[in-house]
Amino acid sequence: MNKKERALFIEAKLNELFPRPKAPLNHTNAFTLLIAVLLSAQTTDKRVNVVTKELFKKAQSAKDMLKLGEQNVYQFIKTCGLAPKKAKAIIETSKIIEEKYSGEVPNELALLEELPGVGHKTASVVVSEFFNKPAFPVDTHIHRLAQRWGLSNGKSVKQTEEDLKSLFDESKWRDLHLQIIFYGRTFCSARGCDGTTCFMCKSLYPNRKRRIKTLKA
Repeated sequence: MNKKERALFIEAKLNELFPRPKAPLNHTNAFTLLIAVLLSAQTTDKRVNVVTKELFKKAQSAKDMLKLGEQNVYQFIKTCGLAPKKAKAIIETSKIIEEKYSGEVPNELALLEELPGVGHKTASVVVSEFFNKPAFPVDTHIHRLAQRWGLSNGKSVKQTEEDLKSLFDESKWRDLHLQIIFYGRTFCSARGCDGTTCFMCKSLYPNRKRRIKTLKA
């Protein structure tokens, strides 16, 4: 198979395995999604959903988050990785959203990326998931699998994103982002597969004998 044929095979199989994928982070509006994704860095989605269940009872808007204050936010999220840094970023971001954007989360990628603690991947998730704008967020799972599946060379996360966008129709980006993550977690984890054992790897490269060493994100 060439690269385009691999992409078509992958898309078809992922649609079978994970039809209509649901976002794994619980949220009720653009603000709670933004905060949940911000918290997910170096933290599992399961842990984020545990801490936000209580946090969002107190604050589902930038205004309410500011009322809580940094120390109280920290108490809610302290079991997350990088909690002190994230608590500070949450308050700073809430302040900007409340004062600069009248409490509304901006729906432009560039504006979101200017917010403290919000990088390109976080911004991409928000515009894709909540505002239905085409974006292809790349996390560690996607970066790893794109290399194992011969869709990108792993040079950088930015390069992986560009390669995937060029291979798949933009109407499919949102679902594929989630589907690849779910496949990676379930069948093709960093330690669970070396590029030769899971269904997708074996199907795409039936003659591959050596393990594939992937570059980290």
